[in-house]
Amino acid sequence: MRFRLLRRRLTVSSPRVAIRSAMPWPLRWLLAAVVLGFSGALALWAFETGKDIAGLERGAKEELAQLRSDVVSLREELGKAQSVANTAESLLTAEKAAQEQLILQIRQLEADNQVLRSDLGLFERLIPASGGDALSIRGLQVERLTEGQLKWQVLMIQPSKNAPEFKGALELSFAGTLEGRPWTLDAPGTPKPVSVRSYLRQEGVVDVPAAVVVKTVTARIVQGGAVKSIQTVKL
Repeated sequence: MRFRLLRRRLTVSSPRVAIRSAMPWPLRWLLAAVVLGFSGALALWAFETGKDIAGLERGAKEELAQLRSDVVSLREELGKAQSVANTAESLLTAEKAAQEQLILQIRQLEADNQVLRSDLGLFERLIPASGGDALSIRGLQVERLTEGQLKWQVLMIQPSKNAPEFKGALELSFAGTLEGRPWTLDAPGTPKPVSVRSYLRQEGVVDVPAAVVVKTVTARIVQGGAVKSIQTVKL
């Protein structure tokens, strides 16, 4: 009988036995959490103790405060430098604008000076003129602006102070050669009506072919088909 019982226990047909722990799983998790917490606290204590031993915390707060103060000082200096840079840039912009305005004024003065010199050159021609009360051409000037452009100026004057108003026409013609042959041109817009009481200046620009060689320019004042005054200049 005992042998049969022993054989049943040792063979596959023996009854299954389940082994259960005497401690419930919530208690096991709680125990594990306590162990882990204790281990973490122990590790933190060891780390802090190690830092104290190594001297890592010595002066750290003072250095941090100094660094923060340095950052504040650097930010203030940066702000001042930026303000100075902005002011300098504004002054530079204003100076450039003033310089450009001055350049424009100088150019305008140069242009006005050129006009005054031209007027002076024309009026200087009045000094050696002979007497008389008739309208006459006292100044005819021609200058080449470009290879194909000529600028002309004519000054007409009545020497008498109380001379009546003169009404007539101004004719302007150019003469020269083109490829070895004679060439002439009447200025566009002429005869041009003119009305002169004391003096009158007329000017204009004429386009000529680049191959033309202009040799003379003639100005005429005509009234009723009669030529009242004429002047010719050579180039």
